[in-house]
Amino acid sequence: MPQKNMASIKNEAQYEALRKKGMNKEKAARIANTPDSGKKGGKSEEYEKRTKKSLYELARKLNIKGRSSMTKKELIKALRDS
Repeated sequence: MPQKNMASIKNEAQYEALRKKGMNKEKAARIANTPDSGKKGGKSEEYEKRTKKSLYELARKLNIKGRSSMTKKELIKALRDS
């Protein structure tokens, strides 16, 4: 369970599941706080179908370094690797 001084987690069940799988707190929180965090079964929009601008905004929220000079393809790779 997140500590009281941490920002709130939007999808606590997902956060806990990711932590149990061995993911660190920061990455688990980022994933559990994404807009599509509760969607299962491939219902979230594929990165390839999103605009570069929306990918950039997601990368900004995840604090991915170097995002301003990335192409759409590079943004997708960075988001998948984060």
